[in-house]
Amino acid sequence: MGRPTERCMMDSHAKSIWAGPLAGVRVLDFTRVLAGPSAALALADLGAEVIKVEPPGSGDDTRSFPPLREGESHYFLSVNRGKKSIVLDLKAAEGLAIARDLAAKSDIVIENYRPGVMDRLGLGYEALSAINPGLIYCAISGFGMTGPLKDRPSFDIVLQAMSGALSVNGEPGGLPTKLGIPLGDLVGGINGPIAILAALHERHATGRGRLIDISLMDGMIGLLGYLAQLSFFTGQDPVPQGSQHPNLVPYGVFPASDGSIVIACLTNHFWGKICTALGLDALADDPRYDRLDKRRERRAEVNALLSAVTQTRTVADLAELFAAHQVPHAPILTISEALAQPQTLARNMVVETEHRTLGTIPIVNRPFRFPGAEQPVPSAPPVLGEHSDAVLADLLGMDAQTIARLRDAGIVA
Repeated sequence: MGRPTERCMMDSHAKSIWAGPLAGVRVLDFTRVLAGPSAALALADLGAEVIKVEPPGSGDDTRSFPPLREGESHYFLSVNRGKKSIVLDLKAAEGLAIARDLAAKSDIVIENYRPGVMDRLGLGYEALSAINPGLIYCAISGFGMTGPLKDRPSFDIVLQAMSGALSVNGEPGGLPTKLGIPLGDLVGGINGPIAILAALHERHATGRGRLIDISLMDGMIGLLGYLAQLSFFTGQDPVPQGSQHPNLVPYGVFPASDGSIVIACLTNHFWGKICTALGLDALADDPRYDRLDKRRERRAEVNALLSAVTQTRTVADLAELFAAHQVPHAPILTISEALAQPQTLARNMVVETEHRTLGTIPIVNRPFRFPGAEQPVPSAPPVLGEHSDAVLADLLGMDAQTIARLRDAGIVA
């Protein structure tokens, strides 16, 4: 043991580290691939204990997605930080019984199988709420629990296509282009936690949990936002605009001598600033361009006038000019540049953590901040079954002999 002064310093440091607002909340995570794991990840980032249940052998499908480093997948690492992994054979009666026992001691269950799969296993909401009435059960699927497509498998690009999002993405006159970020899946990681936290709040008043039905398709329809309202208003379908805005001009990517830069004239207030920054003061009050609607009608003219100047300057020069004149702008960064930029580093959005196999690795940090309360660096994504023994012993009180027998039988790993 350390000296008293050392112990006081250690205790003081320990008290300054805060797990997060969901400390003490336990999540049983039956998800795999991306939509479900991203929802569970948000809860882990907020301090919940997340126990990820994986099948024997390969575990989560994404553990085998290349590229790999020493057997560990970049894909799995991206959405499973801060979680524990337990391997359970849910096809074995004893494995199923363990899953039910864990659910009885959990606050939240998340799963992203097709509707009906968990019911057939005996792990659906009705079965688990019977043994744990306070359980919040979040089911995430492509099309939800109802409707003609409820049994259809879905993937990100399918959801982008069927929600209309893909139809407005791409260059004018070209083929639609899939969003680079898999938003069709990640929308589950946005809407799932929102609904779960609302149900958790409700449970404080009622003492009872609730079934949550999250449809990724619903989520994508919800994200259409003003594009949906534009269709309602005009009766016409919005069309691809590339990086431009359907109604705002100038708004999009403009050429520079060594690359390109984004200019965003969100309101008329910025039009004069853009003109002054580019030495085009005469355009600011030109009656052909002095209102949003006029510039929209002359989109090609406006873009050509600005591009004639921007293409003679470097990205750095333009960024300096626009910053000086308070024009909304941005250089187009690569992923590695975005991760290394000063703002990202100042916000500690890239941190290092210790992985059981890979050693010290960089990971993206949690995107939540609570000023005045410091959370620890997230624990590394677990190797397959890393916490099986600990979860069974600590949570279910199993002794080493019982755990060894279960392992020998292939029920846990």
